Amino acid sequence: MDTNIPSSVRIVEVGPRDGLQNEKQPIDIATRVQLINMLSAAGLNTIEAGSFVNPAWVPQMAGSEDVFSRINRLPGVRYVALVPNSKGFERAASVNANEVAIFAAASEGFSQKNINCSIEESLARFKPVMSAAKTAGIPVRGYISCVISCPYDGEVSPQKVAEVSERLLAMGCYEISLGDTVGTGTPASVTRMLDAVLKIVPADKLAVHFHDTYGQALANIYASLQRGIAVIDSSIAGLGGCPYAKGAAGNVATEDLVYMLNGLGIQHGVDLNKLIAADQFISEKLNRQSGSKVALAASR
Repeated sequence: MDTNIPSSVRIVEVGPRDGLQNEKQPIDIATRVQLINMLSAAGLNTIEAGSFVNPAWVPQMAGSEDVFSRINRLPGVRYVALVPNSKGFERAASVNANEVAIFAAASEGFSQKNINCSIEESLARFKPVMSAAKTAGIPVRGYISCVISCPYDGEVSPQKVAEVSERLLAMGCYEISLGDTVGTGTPASVTRMLDAVLKIVPADKLAVHFHDTYGQALANIYASLQRGIAVIDSSIAGLGGCPYAKGAAGNVATEDLVYMLNGLGIQHGVDLNKLIAADQFISEKLNRQSGSKVALAASR
């Protein structure tokens, strides 16, 4: 096996937030709580449990305070909240989120559509959040959307991704998750992007976040592992998409990722059978077929 490939990885489960926020139907609090409890019981130690954005923008994330208050918190598990501004941070801190995430983009077009401001303005907007988080002792993760291409601007320069990554790191983010929001990446374009970012940001400060629109997510993750990236975002049952990236498919399915890591002999601490049970639970609740090939194969 490639010597650069890490012997263990940390999986960041984004299904309860990034996955469910794009569903058409409202999802009740009890379902969200049970899903998170099943995911933590499966051995996932970093779970995006909700977001504190205006419910008018993302109605599926309404009631995130209740979710954080009602989940069965396991020791050693980080329950993460996405926050858009200081008010969102205050709400997350009030329910003891272990970590918060902020989000920027590598393309101006997406930044305008997603958060109604330029990249520069978005970074300035997060400075008070970083300051408050530092005071409260809460770690902050930074997301960058559209690291390969943008639905509005087309191809994104790897250098631009590197610049935004450097800015988030300098602001105090402990980790930067590089998101192929549209899912157009291939191992070649992902490697070009990572090579640019790794000149500025070390591999141990980076994570990758791939949508599977063109079926390339696992191949892109493998290319990232070869570059020494040891943190991977994924979503139970392949849930997800993006309301501001028309046609973008869900995230790579956590079950499919775990199956691949098992085959590579890479440690991750997650029980695949328990994951499949969580997949069946949420797929039934949403009344749809799972987006995980592994879960579908296991159910046959």
